Amino acid sequence: MPQPSQEPSQEIENPQRRALMASALGAGAFFLLPDVARATGNVVSQGIPLGEAQPFSFDALRELARNLAQGGYFPMAKPEATILDRIDYDAHGQIRFRKDRALWAERAGDNPVHFFYPGRYFQDPVHIYAVDAGMAREVPFSNDLFSIPDDSPARELSQTEGFAGFSVQDPKGRSDWMAFLGASYWRTAGYSGQFGLSVRGLALDTAIPDGPEEFPRFTRFWIEQHEDGAITTSALLESPRATGAYRIRSWQDAGVEQEISADIFLRGDVERLGLAPLTSMYWFGKHDRHVAADWRPEVHDSDGLEIHAANGERIWRPLNNPPRVMANSFSTPRPRGFGLMQRERDFDEYQDDGVFYDRRASAWVEPMEDWGEGAVTLIELPTDDETFDNIVAFWQPSGPAAAGGEYRLNYRLSWKEDCPVPPVNARYRAVRLGKGGIPGQPRPRDTVKVVCDFDTHGMEGLGRGPETTVNVTASRGQIGGEAAYPVVGEDAWRAIFDVDFSMLAAEDDTPIDLRVYVDHAGEAMTETLILQLFPSQLRDLLASST
Repeated sequence: MPQPSQEPSQEIENPQRRALMASALGAGAFFLLPDVARATGNVVSQGIPLGEAQPFSFDALRELARNLAQGGYFPMAKPEATILDRIDYDAHGQIRFRKDRALWAERAGDNPVHFFYPGRYFQDPVHIYAVDAGMAREVPFSNDLFSIPDDSPARELSQTEGFAGFSVQDPKGRSDWMAFLGASYWRTAGYSGQFGLSVRGLALDTAIPDGPEEFPRFTRFWIEQHEDGAITTSALLESPRATGAYRIRSWQDAGVEQEISADIFLRGDVERLGLAPLTSMYWFGKHDRHVAADWRPEVHDSDGLEIHAANGERIWRPLNNPPRVMANSFSTPRPRGFGLMQRERDFDEYQDDGVFYDRRASAWVEPMEDWGEGAVTLIELPTDDETFDNIVAFWQPSGPAAAGGEYRLNYRLSWKEDCPVPPVNARYRAVRLGKGGIPGQPRPRDTVKVVCDFDTHGMEGLGRGPETTVNVTASRGQIGGEAAYPVVGEDAWRAIFDVDFSMLAAEDDTPIDLRVYVDHAGEAMTETLILQLFPSQLRDLLASST
């Protein structure tokens, strides 16, 4: 999906920046190497005339990011922005990378690398280096690497010095399984070969009331292959208020697994700092089908946020398409993990045989160390279609994120069909809403029935009875009619209850926050469901069913 981008309009790269780039990679870093290094580069490059060899290490990249944070931000030059602006969506789609020019195309077991052409939506140049045996050589941008129609404005480019990004192919099937394109975003094909949600390196001031979001971008990549089939991408992140050094080791294993090390340096104050951010799309699902005039039953890349707290509690928060921008934080000191998940896997629930939402991967973040105090923050933006990502989730550390601050984190990112951590109790499968009250009797005004289906994990052998109860707390409104029971003829349980919001003024759209779990004899048997409902949307739902 297209990603938004907001960056300063300054076009001239400060010459001091280039000097710092050279010096910060270590004394003697940019010296010429013997002919053996050049020979190795030729094997990697498939005849692409790579730049001069330079030693590379992640420690040097980390120091570079730290040093850059001490000075001002000088974006890379875009000398041909007027031409790039003419390469619109259609023109860009007609430009193809020449597969015979891929990096690492011939070495057995390596992942061939293709490049993305710049255009209207990806104008900022990205420099890419191939790393082999600790030596880095830049891949120079050239139109010769692409098949370009004769009438394309791309043929007028002569000064552009960088690509838009790159993709990684499977060494056997030769299909894309990972791509870096736009700002600090990247995606993988997950477990099914179907691209869906994205992640990014850093989120700065997402959905704050007083200012636009800042989108840091990866400006340089160093790519290295490994004998075990993994590929490591190191990246320099830059923005007006932050720099960063990232190392992303990726491999395929019933999906895609990544180990990420990130060192982040703030050169300016940040109101809302988002670490390990995930980005997805949610238009409508089972509980808010009425918000969209679309023929499909559901449309989303992810349907919920899952959180594993240090105290053992597991939280499931169904996503919303809210009536306005919403930011919710879930206090989670020392989290064990969190992720944007796609639990619904039945094609019939989507009926989309074009983009196959039923095959979209879930993305799970697992800290590899103690992240300390903080919260998982969920941002939800209103949308009326599926074109743009409107969901962001990230870890927000406690305390002010001030200029001069440094953050180092290591985490594992899993792109799987489901959460890679085995369940400990029953998990919610679906939430549905309808008219409250009892069928055949007058229905109460402004009352909805909430129906929660969950699996039977840990509930085998249990039946309906007084010891199995639904525990519901609500921030507003009144709860009634609670019941929990096994679904007849199905391997599932159901919890139901009514929410009466008739006492709320018609103009009052403050959300109703629900916290729900089912227990048996005082023991929690399910995850904790956290559901946020908006009175205006509930009234629309009830009106649509009259």
